[in-house]
Amino acid sequence: MHAVILNWQLGTNFGWGLLGLNLFAQWAHDQELQPIMGMPIKQDQLYGVDPLRHSRIWPSAQASNEFLTALGDVDPTRAINAIQIDCIGNDFESATPRRSRRMIGRTIFETSATAPARELLKKYDLLLTASSWNAAMLKQATGRDAAIIHEGVDLSVFCPAPRSGWLDPDRFYIFSGGKVEYRKGQDLVLMAFRRFASRHADAMLVTAWHSPWPQYSVGFRGRLDASINLNTAGMLDVPRWAVENGISARQVLDVGRIANILMPGVLREMHVVLQPSRAEACTSLPVKEAMACGLPVIAALNTGMLDILTDDNCLPLRRQGAVVPINNLGTDGWGESDIEEIDAALESVYQDRNAGAATGVRARQYLIDNGRSWQQHAASLKQWVLANAA
Repeated sequence: MHAVILNWQLGTNFGWGLLGLNLFAQWAHDQELQPIMGMPIKQDQLYGVDPLRHSRIWPSAQASNEFLTALGDVDPTRAINAIQIDCIGNDFESATPRRSRRMIGRTIFETSATAPARELLKKYDLLLTASSWNAAMLKQATGRDAAIIHEGVDLSVFCPAPRSGWLDPDRFYIFSGGKVEYRKGQDLVLMAFRRFASRHADAMLVTAWHSPWPQYSVGFRGRLDASINLNTAGMLDVPRWAVENGISARQVLDVGRIANILMPGVLREMHVVLQPSRAEACTSLPVKEAMACGLPVIAALNTGMLDILTDDNCLPLRRQGAVVPINNLGTDGWGESDIEEIDAALESVYQDRNAGAATGVRARQYLIDNGRSWQQHAASLKQWVLANAA
């Protein structure tokens, strides 16, 4: 059996954490792989995981923790007898100095400033990524090919179902998710919604814009007049931010920071999802989760999203302007969505709910037909890892 170190933290409310959780769960009782998380698995990191699933993976979580404890006595300069997958971001560096006999760099990045990549990624035997956009930039920067294995979604949890009837049936609900940052384009969401809501008093913007690191979002305003700040509880004050930028308080609802497992119940109440990201290294989790629930999605046709968006499965935002570099990130390939196009897409779903619903049905079928589930992701990654284990 091959020990595979997933060298990052598991969790239920951020992207890398969800990747780790779903890979670990799919491999927990595998006969050929033993998953090891790169950081200890604690009970609170599994918040929201139901008792049945928890009972299935917890023995493997304990084994993972014991494996890490044993590593504390190992010379850090000595290679561990394992296959190691490091998480690599915009700086192209690993978070830990840990080294194993087989090193894989899973490289997920938004920056087009890739000059450091060639030298920093030399230590990896293989490169892995999750979008054609990233793979092309890696090839240009390093001269090396990276395997592309697209991320998934839990189709057993994120699935269509009737609305609960708890919410006002006379409102039109628009959802937007993802942590607040320039590349996610929450400023564009608020600008477009303000315009749309001025014509439709029944419109309601529902946001899930929190992350475990709110301090990194404080001060962001993008193209807006007012920036976002914290409330007295230390959380991002999304409702106040919306009001300070010209949106009525009765037209915005922030769901706070919730476990990913609870998101389907929110999404199934929505009429449409809006994600005008300036850049997505992979294929946005909020977008896939909405598609899996059978919702129409309005999303920016740029960067990693080119691997998932089609005219048939969403309302693609095709007008993508150039983006000014920010915070030392290269923005070649990024896209600035057009506010008028976003507004028109919202209006089209508002005016024809049946057409929007039909798009959502096709979106879920697209995910099924193209194997965009965590189960398939784990199976594809296992096959690739075993083929390259030597």
